[in-house]
Amino acid sequence: MAISATTDGSRHPLGYRIRKGLYGFLSFLLVVITTCLGLLAVTFFIGRVVPIDPVLAVLGDRAPASAIARVRAEMGLDLPLWQQFAIYVRQVLSGDLGTSILTTNPVLDDIRHVFPATLELATFGTIIGTSLGIPLGVLAAVKRNSLTDQVVRLIGLAGYSIPIFWLALLGLLLFYARLGWVAYPGRIDVVYEYTFTPITGLLLVDAIIQRQWDIAWDVFRHIVLPGTLLGYFSLAYISRMTRSFMLNELGQEYVVAARAKGLTEQRIIWGHALRNAAVPLVTVIALSYASLLEGSVLTETVFAWPGLGSYITNSLQNADMNAVLGGTLVIGAVFIALNLVSDLLYRTLDPRTRTR
Repeated sequence: MAISATTDGSRHPLGYRIRKGLYGFLSFLLVVITTCLGLLAVTFFIGRVVPIDPVLAVLGDRAPASAIARVRAEMGLDLPLWQQFAIYVRQVLSGDLGTSILTTNPVLDDIRHVFPATLELATFGTIIGTSLGIPLGVLAAVKRNSLTDQVVRLIGLAGYSIPIFWLALLGLLLFYARLGWVAYPGRIDVVYEYTFTPITGLLLVDAIIQRQWDIAWDVFRHIVLPGTLLGYFSLAYISRMTRSFMLNELGQEYVVAARAKGLTEQRIIWGHALRNAAVPLVTVIALSYASLLEGSVLTETVFAWPGLGSYITNSLQNADMNAVLGGTLVIGAVFIALNLVSDLLYRTLDPRTRTR
């Protein structure tokens, strides 16, 4: 019988490994299904709890009672709640998120149109937050309780404490109105808006792919300020967690052993301690990315950024609940997907978790 070695030195039959792998996959699948059903249930009951009548939002307050009753029956709102939920789940699984009252388009089509703007902005911010937050966190941990550590911690505290909309308004006043270093609010200059044909919906990437460098520079001047502000918010979280993880790793016995063997401090910090700290950092970065995707509403509003946050805000102000719930569902799905991806990466980077 085929056998294989485990991390603790014991050996198990191949059938045992197959059964264990199948059990792990089924458990993982059950968690995904349960989480998705929970997300659907939350969005469904939000639509029922919010004091906005979808029928009146369609017909208006002065519609006759007969028309209200007819539309209510057509929308299935006269059915028992469990039947309404079953219909809602079936529609969502078929890709039908309803029709937007505000745009008269299918909500899914609207989201396909606006989501790339939010994705591009959040990705820009995450790149900045990760590329600066990790080195700052490492530096703070290495120089613990020094002036450098205090400065890094103060930067992180300010990122947590200062409202992002206040920073956005201040940034516009300084860098746009006074200095003229960045472009006005929006995603692209009106000169290029109707002449540039996007490929992926990520305008900066599309302009670079098509080698239209004047458009790429214009898009960069629009995204650099809101993206940097979101990057600062991400930096505050990532640098703080990096510092915590690195302090834990630098106190481990393998670091003492590495120093006793004569390894350079740079190699110990960047080649050993940070490598082990990178495992939990994957989850931190994924959560930070997800928070930027769903938490950029105020930034998009201040900078007139035509993304998902602005779409949900405008829909909520106009009692367009189909659009609000559709956007909420997409954000929840993104959160679930990023958590699953981070969990898979965690298991890939840390072989010890595969045996649990």
